[in-house]
Amino acid sequence: MPGLPEPGTPAPDDISFRRNIRSFVRRTGRTTLGQAKAFADVGPRFLLPYSAASIDFSAVFQRSASTVLEIGFGMGEATAHIAALKPETNFLCCEVHTPGVGALLKRIAAMGLENIRILQHDAVEVIDHMLPPASLDGVHIFFPDPWHKKKHNKRRLIQPPLIAKLAARLKPGGYLHCATDWQPYAEQILEVLGAEPLLTNTAAADGGYAPKPDYRPLTKFENRGIKLGHGVWDLLFTRA
Repeated sequence: MPGLPEPGTPAPDDISFRRNIRSFVRRTGRTTLGQAKAFADVGPRFLLPYSAASIDFSAVFQRSASTVLEIGFGMGEATAHIAALKPETNFLCCEVHTPGVGALLKRIAAMGLENIRILQHDAVEVIDHMLPPASLDGVHIFFPDPWHKKKHNKRRLIQPPLIAKLAARLKPGGYLHCATDWQPYAEQILEVLGAEPLLTNTAAADGGYAPKPDYRPLTKFENRGIKLGHGVWDLLFTRA
């Protein structure tokens, strides 16, 4: 739709973590009129421009508070729910999919949320250039694309280079919370996070997988999967 902000540079189809890490792949989708209106009405306040310079959280959120990074929020349902539950926490959210950004902007306006800022840009570049070491209190990565086929596993977001970057940007005691509904991906995430020396598994004594924290809601998609007998795995690690 003309006039809407464009996502960051699209990832190539042959994404490879051995070359350039990317946090997304290209997706298509139509932006609704309501989403377009949200871009116009509240976008100027809640959308942040990408800049290759360290972000000043106190300036962009207009307060000093704990800050959580979310990578890939989809349509923003869980993001808005958690932000409403935790008004004392700042949420910096990265998503390149324009309809998803518009949907979250709509939720922000409808729910009167003040503690979300959105970067419509590749999260890896945001991490590399905008987030200094030990600057985050938490990271959320919920239901990243599992890339089911084995030959596509290299395209998965959760890989050692990204986790090393995130661990370095967590404050001591900060947390990394991942969730997936694909067991082979859960097993890979557990292996990758467990191999990162800066991280400690909060559920190491219970098989590695954590109970779902109360703040993470069950989405419609997740509820549908549970009714069909699908599992969901939460992984919660902290910065040592």
